Amino acid sequence: MSLPNIDKLVASKGVYICNDTTAVTKVIAGILVLEDTVFSAIKVAGSDVKASYISTPATAVKAGAFITGLGVLFSGVTLTSGSVALVIG
Repeated sequence: MSLPNIDKLVASKGVYICNDTTAVTKVIAGILVLEDTVFSAIKVAGSDVKASYISTPATAVKAGAFITGLGVLFSGVTLTSGSVALVIG
């Protein structure tokens, strides 16, 4: 059995903790929400796509959520509040 996404789950390329409001630009395979977090941007190829991943973008995403791209890698995130572990892609 093949497990093509196992690298995301075990963070084989490492993680980067984002816990402030400074924009982060990295190749990101997944976003693990560490505490209730409000995103000001989730980017793919430089464009904000947070509305494609969060039904009410101005509301906090609850701790424990794991956000992965719909067949793509994220190119950056910016937080309004909270903290996340960015799984490096």
